[in-house]
Amino acid sequence: MKFTMYHSCITVLNLEKSIEFYEKALGLSEIRRMEGDDYKIVFLGTVGNPCQLELTWYADRKEPYDLGDNEIHVGFRVDDFEAAKKHHEEMGCICFDNSNLGVYFIEDPDGYWMEIIPTR
Repeated sequence: MKFTMYHSCITVLNLEKSIEFYEKALGLSEIRRMEGDDYKIVFLGTVGNPCQLELTWYADRKEPYDLGDNEIHVGFRVDDFEAAKKHHEEMGCICFDNSNLGVYFIEDPDGYWMEIIPTR
């Protein structure tokens, strides 16, 4: 039996704002979309990478999600770490810089953290 990571899902309050953030911050684009009367699901990804980020939006949700201690994150490798960090600094979305480990985290519009690490 062989398992392959396919996607990770987060629930968002404002789907369009989240899509815009992930396009600008991480270069993700919409792969596919599913819609129902009271929900929308959008899969984001990059060319050549089978793993996708699923954004799920529910029409009846009006208040922000409780992320607890926010100890969960999604990790992204980047080929030009310094350029990425400069880009995220300009966006104002870096929420934690761990220079000792050579990584930093950005925060999306819903408060989810994404870890940025250099390709090693």
